[in-house]
Amino acid sequence: MPESRRLSTRLRERAGALLLSDFFVLYLSLAYVLVLIPFLPTLATPANLSNVLSNMWPLLVVAIGQTFVLTIAGIDLSQGAVAGLCSILVAMLIATSAPAQVLGHTPVWGLVLTEAGGPLGAAPFGTWMAIAIVLAVAALIGFANGVAVAVLRMPAFMVTLVGLIALGAFAIWLTQSNNIRGLPSDFIALGKGTLVSLYFGDQYAPQLPRREVHAFITWPMIVALLVALCAHVALSHTVFGRRIFAIGLNRRTAEISGVPVVRVIIAVFAISAICAAIGGLLYTARLETGRPTLGGGNFLLDVIGATVIGGTSLFGGKAKILWTVWGVLFFVLLGNTLNLMNLSAFHIDMVKGGVILAAAFLDVARQRLRRGRT
Repeated sequence: MPESRRLSTRLRERAGALLLSDFFVLYLSLAYVLVLIPFLPTLATPANLSNVLSNMWPLLVVAIGQTFVLTIAGIDLSQGAVAGLCSILVAMLIATSAPAQVLGHTPVWGLVLTEAGGPLGAAPFGTWMAIAIVLAVAALIGFANGVAVAVLRMPAFMVTLVGLIALGAFAIWLTQSNNIRGLPSDFIALGKGTLVSLYFGDQYAPQLPRREVHAFITWPMIVALLVALCAHVALSHTVFGRRIFAIGLNRRTAEISGVPVVRVIIAVFAISAICAAIGGLLYTARLETGRPTLGGGNFLLDVIGATVIGGTSLFGGKAKILWTVWGVLFFVLLGNTLNLMNLSAFHIDMVKGGVILAAAFLDVARQRLRRGRT
């Protein structure tokens, strides 16, 4: 074999190995940042990096739930509505005050909300009780989605689309599209609390002592990484995880093999809804406001886009939580750099859509490459 042909073959093999690597999207993210730093110096500043991380953690939690659903070859379009509903539910329960002139005409006024706030606003451990209630509500929503898909054999797309519309409208009706503020400090700490902070000197006043500028380890980071760790163990190191992959590869074969398909599908949709609720709670604590429209706009686009970019297959049966982590990182970096370029919302959505389409093509290319290697 000529040396040039041997070199070409070796390069193709290395390119294929890189494409199939678990860290491919991480390498892509690093390359993306290195290319843009000369044109966007703000990208590498501590303030911007802190902002990227703070945007990453709630999205990661929601994307982890979507990863479970995509692995069984399904999809959960109701996550945004679940996040919005859970946002106002927790706010209604733990608000320490509520203005009658804003919320007095809502259906919940006098039943749940009063000028003194919510029923758990002043209760001992009220925040944790409210969080438990909200997560239970989310689990029931996921259970209902799972029953419709697994037992009634309804398409997941249609079931969760109805959930997106109905739950979103219900959340808006509960507060008549008003936000709920006045949340207690212990809840807000879940979204903005800092455990470790980084200190930087002021380049414009080097003679001044160092000052604290940005958080490094935060409570949202801890929550998101714990969820990711638990999800990784469940998906990659348990019988439950192997059953999820079996269903995604071939549901009929999984049923014949004795996999409790109905129970697994119901559990997967419950996990997805719970992750959406946790992400919604983190966003709510960060914004210090319960918002019924929290999961609206491009929320679902960001969740599904980040999951697919990471490498989770839209055809089911192929996923890793690590892939989702890198996918979320890349998608958040993408949105951040597009904002730094001062692009309009329309152009940002167009670019994100193109990136998601490219990720779908990449998924097909990876599948063909894997089949060629087997």
